[in-house]
Amino acid sequence: MATLGQTPDESLDKVSSYVDEKAEGTINDPSSVLSESHKSYLIERHGTLDLDPIPSMDPADPYNWPGWKKVTNLSLVAFHACMGTFTAAAIICAYENIALDLGVSIQRVSYLTSLQIAILGGAPLFWKPLSSRFGRRPVFLLSLILSCVCNVGCAKSPDYASMAACRALVAFFISPAMAIGSGVVTETFFRHERARYMGIWTVMVTLGVPIGPFIFGFVAQRVGYRWIYWILAITNGIQFILYLFFGPETRYIGDDIQSKSSAFKREYTSLRRIDPTPLKLSEFFHPLSLFTNIPVLLAAVAYSMVFLFSSVMGSVEVPQLLQSKFELNAQQLGLQFLGLIIGSLLGEQLGGVMSDMWMNARARRIGRKPAPEFRLWLSYIGFLLTIAGMVVFLVCTEQATEGQWTVTPIVGTGIAAFGNQVVTTVLTTYAVDTYPQDAGSVGVFINFVRSTWGFIGPFWFTDLFDSVGIAKSSGVVAALIMGASFIPTAFLQWKGEKWYSRD
Repeated sequence: MATLGQTPDESLDKVSSYVDEKAEGTINDPSSVLSESHKSYLIERHGTLDLDPIPSMDPADPYNWPGWKKVTNLSLVAFHACMGTFTAAAIICAYENIALDLGVSIQRVSYLTSLQIAILGGAPLFWKPLSSRFGRRPVFLLSLILSCVCNVGCAKSPDYASMAACRALVAFFISPAMAIGSGVVTETFFRHERARYMGIWTVMVTLGVPIGPFIFGFVAQRVGYRWIYWILAITNGIQFILYLFFGPETRYIGDDIQSKSSAFKREYTSLRRIDPTPLKLSEFFHPLSLFTNIPVLLAAVAYSMVFLFSSVMGSVEVPQLLQSKFELNAQQLGLQFLGLIIGSLLGEQLGGVMSDMWMNARARRIGRKPAPEFRLWLSYIGFLLTIAGMVVFLVCTEQATEGQWTVTPIVGTGIAAFGNQVVTTVLTTYAVDTYPQDAGSVGVFINFVRSTWGFIGPFWFTDLFDSVGIAKSSGVVAALIMGASFIPTAFLQWKGEKWYSRD
């Protein structure tokens, strides 16, 4: 990539300068910073020079990969991210079976899920700095092989304590893709196509929650709940093999351009430190510094409250609320999560497409890029749908006749899941838009807040139902979403631009 007399770093800096100046409209001619050979390479590889960012002339640069290679790698990473929430929720349909086998209450068994939710929130703080220094691929491979081993430990656990310990280790090791996935998308896809592929990653994380019990209800009913862990271990092993052959390194610094090693070796077989920058202890806690960033903090809190009820309460509490009332076996219980799956898929489609259309229409009207706050108007739809869905779920559950199954509570969870996915897309995108200089930390921070609050929820859900009743608890849900989500978002719409402009 470097022209005569330039080092690779100098050339990359020059290209970065060009991208910035082009965005500001101060230059238009790529030839002012690119050599003729570089331009010829880009035209041959991509068919255009209108690229953001401008890739190097190195075939190991992920931006230069063919489309099939990018999509294959993203599919592996997105499925890896899905496995975090998928593993946490996998045993929900088997709570009763586990409780009988280990001699504990169903409430205590539910902590095996909430424990993993908590660790999934904190563990990415550890993995993100390591993946920046040593690469994504080694971290992913290590994650999968250790998750496989710990899932085997879960399958062989003789008591509750050992199973809880193994579940905790699985959550710690399976978590990297939940934090690094957004970075992989950014490192692989050009700016004009990132939203579409970022959506694949985010929806897979969301779908892990309902798909886990939906699938493993059949497993628990047919062959016993311990096979849930064996299947998870086998899945991790298959992921490891697939990633070994089809998951190249996406962390690209640019200092290997003049290296004599082949692109294949650098992408698949090289095990070395990619970024020589010294690793500081503060980097492991850096995302938590966003607690002082008011727009990002309020967006994270608003989203986390919606997630708590629509996803955590709508999944973790299903065995306690529906299994005994409708006399469901594990297989039938797993089918109750179909509403969450359908709602999440529809919510992502509408939320993502509608968000883009909304912002693009506004840009055409005013002749410039609209402020990030304009996107927040769509979040109110998500808040109201979440409240409506939870009211339907809780009220219809209490009013249902004992032993006579009805679909109405599941319709409620589907409506709430739809609202949750709209809120997820809108508020996460808003938070990144207000702090784009460190989008990776924004994702880790939001995941931390969401997972921590999701972990706490199951400890007081049962007391809430016992104190005010299942139906009346819907009023508490509505009040909390209005107070912690709707109103703070309205404040963001009013003062958000001043807050992050000042920062």
